[in-house]
Amino acid sequence: MKTIQEVAKQFNVSPRTIRYYEELGLLNPNRSSTNQRTFSKKELAKLKLIFRGKHYGFSLEEIKEMVLLFDFDRTGIQQLERTVEYGEQKVQEIDSKIAELVQMKNELQQLQGVFTKKLATLKGEMYDE
Repeated sequence: MKTIQEVAKQFNVSPRTIRYYEELGLLNPNRSSTNQRTFSKKELAKLKLIFRGKHYGFSLEEIKEMVLLFDFDRTGIQQLERTVEYGEQKVQEIDSKIAELVQMKNELQQLQGVFTKKLATLKGEMYDE
C-alpha cells in the first residue's frame, strides 16, 4: 500500500491530479484509520492505464469506461473489446490527422515555391534598375 504522496512521486504528477481522478470515479483508494488515502496494486495498475490512455489521446470518459469495465467483467473480455473498439477509432482519427497534415505540408511547400520565385523576381528587378 502506498500513500498519495508516494503514488504522486512514482507517476510524476501532483497529489491533486490523483484526487481529481478519484473524484471522477476512476480510482477508489482505501482509507487508513487516520483517513489517509492508501493505494493498492490494483489502484496503481488503474493509474498506469489512465496515464497510458491519456498518452494515446483518449478522453477521461473513454478511459473511465475501459478501466471500470474490468470491475464488472473479471475475465477482461469486455474491457478488451471496448479497448479494441476505441483503439480502432483512435487509429482512424490519427490517420485523418496525418492526411490533413500531409495536405497542409504540400500546400505550404507549393506556396514556398511560389514565394521563393516571386522573391527572386523582385530581387532581380531591383538589381536591373
